[in-house]
Amino acid sequence: MQADNIIGPGCELKSSFLFEHAKLAHLSFVGDTVMGRAVNIEAGAMIANFRNEMIDPKIVIKHEGKTIDTGRTKFGALVGDDCRIGANAVIAPGALLERNTIVERLSLVDQSL
Repeated sequence: MQADNIIGPGCELKSSFLFEHAKLAHLSFVGDTVMGRAVNIEAGAMIANFRNEMIDPKIVIKHEGKTIDTGRTKFGALVGDDCRIGANAVIAPGALLERNTIVERLSLVDQSL
């Protein structure tokens, strides 16, 4: 079975898993992330995997009112099937994007705010 994924020029894909039909446009970064089926990331978007701005960079995920400790200092995001991430958007570490989420261009998604 052919996965049919697209990784554009100038991208960095670090320790991540992409399900079939995922597309990562040029000049993007995806680190330590699980990307669902048919996710489309436009040019220049970033899925960050480290909280350099925090004294304790431990990554947690917030879901349904609960905080889940990943036990990691490097962890990107869990991106559900058919999500769309716009150009130059930034997804902060520990983000959980549910299926069909649309992130607008130039947006910041950060659950810790």
